[in-house]
Amino acid sequence: MAKITKAVIPAAGLGTRFLPATKAVPKEMIPIVDIPTIQYIIEEAAASGITDLLIITSRTKKAIEDHFDKSYELETELEKSGKTEVLKQLKDIRSMVNVQYVRQAEPKGLGHAIYCAKSFVGNDPFAVLLGDDVVYNAEKPCLKQMIEMYEKYNASILGVQSVPESEVSKYGIVSGEQVADRMWKVNDMVEKPKREEAPTNVAVLGRYIITPEIFTHLENTKPGAGGEIQLTDALKTLAKEQEMYAYDFIGRRYDVGNKMGFLEATVEYALRRDDLGAEFMEYLKGIVK
Repeated sequence: MAKITKAVIPAAGLGTRFLPATKAVPKEMIPIVDIPTIQYIIEEAAASGITDLLIITSRTKKAIEDHFDKSYELETELEKSGKTEVLKQLKDIRSMVNVQYVRQAEPKGLGHAIYCAKSFVGNDPFAVLLGDDVVYNAEKPCLKQMIEMYEKYNASILGVQSVPESEVSKYGIVSGEQVADRMWKVNDMVEKPKREEAPTNVAVLGRYIITPEIFTHLENTKPGAGGEIQLTDALKTLAKEQEMYAYDFIGRRYDVGNKMGFLEATVEYALRRDDLGAEFMEYLKGIVK
C-alpha cells in the first residue's frame, strides 16, 4: 500500500467574504493572531507526515509564495539584531515541507483546482486540505488521524463531522451506513442540499484522502452547483467504482471562511498561547463585565 506523502491545498479563490481586506491580501494570508491561516494548514500536513505539498494559486496570490520563501534582507537584519527566536521561526516555516505551486488560470471550481494537481500527484493516493477549515488537536492532527484510517481501510477517506440540521445546506452531505466507531461507508453524497432533502447531517469538512482514480472522474465531471466543476460530484462517481469511507475526525474545527468562525479561531488560539493567554483572558473578562 502506497504511503500518503503528498498533499494539495487549493488556494486560488478570491475570498470575497473578507473584502475589503482580501482586495490586496490573499485570504489564506490573513493571520489568526500572528500566523497566516495557510501556515496552520501546512503545519498540520507536516505533522501528519506529508513531505511534498502543492498549493493551487492564482495570479493574486504571490504573497503566499513569498511567505514560504527565503527573505535574505529580513533574516540578515534579524541575525544582526540578535532576534534568534524569530529567525528560527522563519527558517522553520521554510523547512516544514517541500512546497510547490501551480496556478489555476480560471475559477472553475474546487474539482478543477484539484485536477490542476494531476501531474504532481501521479499515481499516488494524496491528501487534500481546504484552507477554510482549521482543525485544532494538540495530541494528533486531523490529517494524521485520517491517514491512519486510510492505512486501515485502503480506500478514500472523507473528513466529516456532524453539523446542525439548520446548516446542512452549506456543505457536502454524506449518505451511508456506520461501520465502526466514527466511521461511515459512503454510498452517496449530496452537495449543499436543502434541509428537508439532506440524507443525514454528516458533513464533509475540508479534509480528504483520495485515490488517484479521482482524476479520471474529474475529467468527465460536468459543471454542477454554481456552474463550477464540483469535487463532490467526482467523489460520488468514484464511490460507485471503489469503496469510500467518511471518518468523524476528533478536533475543534473552525470555519475560518466566515467572519464568525475566524473570530472564534482568533480568540481561542490567542487563549492557548503561553505569551498571551493569561493577559488576554483578563482582558476578555473585563469586557464581559
